[in-house]
Amino acid sequence: MAKVLNYGMVGGGPDAFIGDAHRRAISLDESARLVAGVFSRNAEKSKKMGEVLHIEEERCYKDYETMALEEAKREDGIDFVVVVTPNASHYEICKAFLNVGIHVVCDKPVTTTYEKAVELQKLAEEKSLLFMVTYTYMGHVTAKYARDLIASGAIGDVRAVMAEYPQGWLAFEDNVGGKQGEWRCDPAQSGGVNCLGDLGTHVENAVATMTGLKIRRLLAKMDVIVPGRKLDDNDSVLIEFDNGATGIFWTSQVAIGCDNSLRVRIYGSEGTILWFQETPEKITVIDKNGTIREVHRGYGDIDSKAAKYGRLPAGHTEGWLEAMGNLYRSFTECVSAKEEGTFTEEMIDYPTVKDGVEGLAFVEACLKSSQNGNVWVEL
Repeated sequence: MAKVLNYGMVGGGPDAFIGDAHRRAISLDESARLVAGVFSRNAEKSKKMGEVLHIEEERCYKDYETMALEEAKREDGIDFVVVVTPNASHYEICKAFLNVGIHVVCDKPVTTTYEKAVELQKLAEEKSLLFMVTYTYMGHVTAKYARDLIASGAIGDVRAVMAEYPQGWLAFEDNVGGKQGEWRCDPAQSGGVNCLGDLGTHVENAVATMTGLKIRRLLAKMDVIVPGRKLDDNDSVLIEFDNGATGIFWTSQVAIGCDNSLRVRIYGSEGTILWFQETPEKITVIDKNGTIREVHRGYGDIDSKAAKYGRLPAGHTEGWLEAMGNLYRSFTECVSAKEEGTFTEEMIDYPTVKDGVEGLAFVEACLKSSQNGNVWVEL
């Protein structure tokens, strides 16, 4: 039986949605237990959160620097850290744990600049450490199936991609959506982009993961629609991929009526794949003769590479939390294999820091394009 790993968390304090989601996702497979953390910049809040989570007092640290150093010294120290703080703090926190030899999981985007993301990638590689970036949607069984189906040549050469991620929660003036929206709309905490960093990086990663294509160049129009906002809340991007295929990406936080409507349409020379995040139990495959098939998770059409991540029988709905848990399943298996000396690169089935770097390259190219009058920019 595999050893239960120890992990720590930076962020994820009282009323923090994403930290709680990570903890619940990890608990699905009981592959790791939370033993240390800095849950808030407010020492009292952090301490209280530690008590709620049954963390030993001595392992509820005053800051992440102390946590990294002390946990690295312990025989029972953490095997990996989960970073769930606002974007601007990701770089320094991740760097501190990598420097002392601790594997890292970080929410996306991995940093606020491409240069810093590259630095973290190089550091992880130099120290032979694993680094996962939680593009959660790519943990869905059907998203993995789409990736494998396209790689097999089932829809031929990809010719065009339409991808979008609209939300409506920040559509109103003088309403930043509470605590979660407040830091996203603040340039000091989010890193110069709002909608594109929060949603656009998901779109870029979903398309890159499913198709295997890289962006050659792009043209972006980044809008600030709601009065009083400083950062983008609606983005339109034209894409040219390395194989000559074209794409259109749209992200928005002002699309009233939309929740988390990540949708990807991939058109190939031999067929089409349609995938919608809000109905992740199925994927639509259209053959070249126009035959439309709905493939459902839990049935034999899903290949074993993707199907192994299914947790429930067909008809018992799996969703976003299970998708995140699937990423952690692969990550913790890789961490355990590292410790046992059996790890190989082929084992990785989660978004890595390299994917995070590509997300920041996309963001910065969009910024450059938009700021220079919506011009084409090479990646």
